[in-house]
Amino acid sequence: MTGQLRKVKLSFWQIWNMNVGFFGIQYSFGLQQSAVNPIYDFLGAAPDEIPLLNLAGPVTGLLVQPVIGALSDRTWHPVFGRRKPYFFIGALICSICLLVYPFSSSLWMAAGLLWVLDAGNNTAMEPYRAFIADNLIEEQQPLGFQMQSFFTGLGQTLANLSLFIFPMIFIGKTGSLPTWVYASFFLGSACSIISILWTIKTTKEIPPTDEELKKMREEKKGIFQPLIEIFSAIKDMPKVMWQLALVYLFQWYALFCYWQNSSKSIALSVWNATPQSDPQGYENAVSWTGLVNGWYNIVTFLVAFILVGFAKKFGAKKVHALCLVIAAVGFLAFPQIGNKNLLFFAITGFGIGWASMMGIPYLMVVGEIPKERYGVYMGIINMMIVIPMIFQNLSFGFILKNFLDNDPRQAITFAGVLLLIGALFTLNIRVKKSVGEET
Repeated sequence: MTGQLRKVKLSFWQIWNMNVGFFGIQYSFGLQQSAVNPIYDFLGAAPDEIPLLNLAGPVTGLLVQPVIGALSDRTWHPVFGRRKPYFFIGALICSICLLVYPFSSSLWMAAGLLWVLDAGNNTAMEPYRAFIADNLIEEQQPLGFQMQSFFTGLGQTLANLSLFIFPMIFIGKTGSLPTWVYASFFLGSACSIISILWTIKTTKEIPPTDEELKKMREEKKGIFQPLIEIFSAIKDMPKVMWQLALVYLFQWYALFCYWQNSSKSIALSVWNATPQSDPQGYENAVSWTGLVNGWYNIVTFLVAFILVGFAKKFGAKKVHALCLVIAAVGFLAFPQIGNKNLLFFAITGFGIGWASMMGIPYLMVVGEIPKERYGVYMGIINMMIVIPMIFQNLSFGFILKNFLDNDPRQAITFAGVLLLIGALFTLNIRVKKSVGEET
């Protein structure tokens, strides 16, 4: 009997428990999106240095995620399972790094710690997509993937709200950073390990069949074998994944432009401040950015499950294209707004787009991926995310300085245009039928 036939329909709460660990991973990513760049600013980074300082995430993702995916495909332990050992190791690394990060005394110490933190995040996150495909019947996979969107929104909301609430509670500075930074990162450290332990405790993985175990034992071992497996999988990659890669090029380049520049854009459009000209005004903008980003993540977890129904009815491709357009409109409006309260309306569009980005594209491809290679192909999808980020980190500093006047508001307008292009390429994807789509 195959693993596919041994899958059973799970309850809503079983799927919920399966995804709780994603909450801690996304709290950590939320801090990276909203708190790390302001820390770089507090430590004296120039605007055009920020993209290079953010290389850690995409480079570690490129190196770590596909290798972890390939390794987890070949892993089985009767006690620890297949994917769960990687969740735990990654979450433990994240938890330690989040505890240490606020003690960064220099720009390059912060940048170096970010590399280790991102390696842990990527180790924990990569097997999660395969974990859903491993354990859920096809009918429930849309719910499983969108449950991850829900926890993405919830985790990143808490991370961003901590940037707004904690400055009111933890006043003053500790070392070279505001005291609230320490509180936010300490809370993230606890969330990272506790949420993963919850999933490990409450969720069992489906054991491989005797035939699958025999195949695992017969497969070649060696330090380079995961890399060989990755290149083999890329060679055999379904056409739909190549088409999705083009969408991701524009989509993820745009998102990094937003995350790197949102605080400075708000500082200029609302407070007419920069980190150098008005440090207090900029700190106010960072705090408000936490609230704004928290709101888009609230929108994400509010609409995540609604998108499941739309994807079933209209198809994942159309839903994702529309969500990208909605997000693009929000980005185009964002830097034009001088009233801080109206920023919530603009960023609502990104919240809808973010809910789609974190789950819907997987429905287009998971049906065309062989189940014994779920891990490596989910790792390759994450390579399709991080390669545009690396390209952005290497190229956008030059673009920002030479074509956009080092103006963060123009950077976010640029991001909006890129999302519109991504929406057009989404409509060009040729997919037979999305997983869970009604016939």
